[in-house]
Amino acid sequence: MSSMITIIKQNSSFVRPQYFFINGFHDIPHAKFYYIFLCFAYVVAVCGNSIVMFIIFTQRYLHIPKYIGILNLAVADLGESSALIPNLIKTFIFDSQYITYEAFLANMFFVFSFIALQSMTLVGLTCDRFVAICLPLRYHTLLTNTSILIASAWLIDFLLVGILFGLTLRFPVCKTVIVNIYCDNMSLLRLTCATETTVNNIYGLFITGLLHGAGAFSVVFSYSLILFTCFRGSDSDAKLKALHTCATHLLVFLIYEFSGIIVVLVYRIPNTPLLLQTFAGMIFVIFPPGLNPVIYGIKTKKIRVKLLQLFSMAKGSVRVVKVNSVT
Repeated sequence: MSSMITIIKQNSSFVRPQYFFINGFHDIPHAKFYYIFLCFAYVVAVCGNSIVMFIIFTQRYLHIPKYIGILNLAVADLGESSALIPNLIKTFIFDSQYITYEAFLANMFFVFSFIALQSMTLVGLTCDRFVAICLPLRYHTLLTNTSILIASAWLIDFLLVGILFGLTLRFPVCKTVIVNIYCDNMSLLRLTCATETTVNNIYGLFITGLLHGAGAFSVVFSYSLILFTCFRGSDSDAKLKALHTCATHLLVFLIYEFSGIIVVLVYRIPNTPLLLQTFAGMIFVIFPPGLNPVIYGIKTKKIRVKLLQLFSMAKGSVRVVKVNSVT
C-alpha cells in the first residue's frame, strides 16, 4: 500500500484526475475498527433525525417557527451524515480508498452545504428562543415568515458554497492523495497546481468568520441575555430549567464550533499532526448529526411527549397481536 501511495504522490501531471486516494486513516492506530463507530454514529443520526422529522411533519400543532427550525436542522443533519458516513464505511468494508473526481466534488459540495446549513439553523434556533423569552409580546410579529427565512438560509448556503467551489475549481489538479478522512475544499486546494491562493484563503476565512465566528458570538450573546432574563424572575424552577437548557445547548454548540475552528486552523499551520487533524474533523462532521436530534429535538417537551405516545401505541399494538394469536 505504501508503494502505491508513493507512486500516486509522484504523479503530478493530471489536470482533472480520474481518481483520488483518501489517505486520512493511514497513520491512525486500529483504523480498521473505526467502521464500527461509524456504523453506530450513522444509525443514531438516521434514526434520531428521522423520528424528529416524522413527528414535526405529521403534527400540525408543531408547524410553528421553533419546530420548523428543528425540522430544518434534522434535514441538514440527515443530509450531511448521509453524504459523508456511508462513503467512510465503504472505505473500511471494501478496503477501497479511491474515489472518482466527480464523486469527490459531489461529496464535498453536499457535505459543506449541509454543514453550513447546520450552523445557520442553530443560530436561527437561538434567535427564536431569544425572542420567545426576552421579547414574548413581539414573537409573532418578528417571526412570521418562517418559510421565507428557511428558503433564504438554503439560498445563501448554496450561494456561499458555490462561490467557494468556483474559486477552487479554476485551478488544475496536480496531485491525487487526499490527506484527510473526507472530501473538503482545503484538501482539494492542496492538490492543485495553484501558487497564488490569496483570494481563496480570504474567502475561506470570510466564510469561517461568518458561519462560526459570528454564529458563536450570536449564540453566546443570546443565551446570556436569556439567562439574565430568566434569573431576574422569582420562579426557581424556571431558573433551573433555563440554566439546564442553555448550558446543554451551549455545550453542544461550542464543541461543534471549537472543533470547526480547529479544522480550519490545522490546514493553515504547517506540520500539524495528521492524527489531530483527523480527530478534529471527525468531531466536527460526525458527532453533531447524532447529538442535535437529541439535544434540540427529543429533549423538547412536545416532541418527547409525542414520541412516548408513539411508543405506547406500538406496545399496545404488540399486545393486541399477542392476544389475538393466543386466542
